[in-house]
Amino acid sequence: MKTMVSVLAEIPEELHDTLQVYLDNHPDWDQNRIFTAALSLFLLQNGNGDRRAARTYLNTLFQKTS
Repeated sequence: MKTMVSVLAEIPEELHDTLQVYLDNHPDWDQNRIFTAALSLFLLQNGNGDRRAARTYLNTLFQKTS
């Protein structure tokens, strides 16, 4: 079982509006899944090559929804 950590972030309103439009059109995704995918991709591209970021990114992209 994965341990989850809550993160509070302030983002520009324009970005939030765009996120909301995406979520409205993609019901399989939620805000937590998008932020997890975005952060893990950022760390994968800019980090030190930690395989956990790659694993998290791929798991998030191919997550099955019920």
